[in-house]
Amino acid sequence: MSNPCLACGACCAHFRVSFYWGECRSGGGCVPDEQVVQVAPSMVAMRGTESRPSRCVALLGEVGGGVRCSLYEQRSSTCREFEASWINGEHNPACDAARAAYGLPPLTPPQTPDLSPPQVA
Repeated sequence: MSNPCLACGACCAHFRVSFYWGECRSGGGCVPDEQVVQVAPSMVAMRGTESRPSRCVALLGEVGGGVRCSLYEQRSSTCREFEASWINGEHNPACDAARAAYGLPPLTPPQTPDLSPPQVA
């Protein structure tokens, strides 16, 4: 299955992407400090996702039309742990909700080929 996220990006433009501040460079992590805003004493959010309408500043491209993350290698655990529906065989209702917010249909499980023997008449 090809990565459906490369043609979507709805989660990056629908949810607040918040995480523990220690994931930022100043806390010993890899997320650039200038790309986050503080939202609670020990929590930060990616710029652009702290209020509605939200869209992460790291998202490049058009939702539903080809996207990429400009901070992919430096992304937070929130982003690393979010998976598209069925990418690992499991449904993710949050993926469906983000896609629906942009008028995109939910992802469907991959079709497995029929490996049963042919029927003899």
